[in-house]
Amino acid sequence: MTSGPLIAADKVEGTHVYNPAGEKLGFVDHVMLDKVSGRAVYAIMAFGGFLGIGEKFHPLPWSELKYDDSKGGYIVNLDKRRLQDAPAHAGTDFEWTEEYGRSVDKYYGARSYWD
Repeated sequence: MTSGPLIAADKVEGTHVYNPAGEKLGFVDHVMLDKVSGRAVYAIMAFGGFLGIGEKFHPLPWSELKYDDSKGGYIVNLDKRRLQDAPAHAGTDFEWTEEYGRSVDKYYGARSYWD
């Protein structure tokens, strides 16, 4: 279900993420929401690997993603090299901490959700 500027979370999951040069970096695996406000805080982007093996999950501050109608996906100002050094996890039994969230926000120069 979509309506104007709104989109259902299950429609965001699987949406491709591109850099400004148009290269596909990965796709939104899931979205992290603030439990109280319901605000989207991070998009967890799946990157790399083959058929799900060796894939890394990169949290991107939601504020860093811009939707591009012409691509039908999100644009993030990253190249593949910078993404390879970005905070990531393997996705299995990962425990999100405030310290980890702050490191993600700091890496991207985004206003920290945790402040």
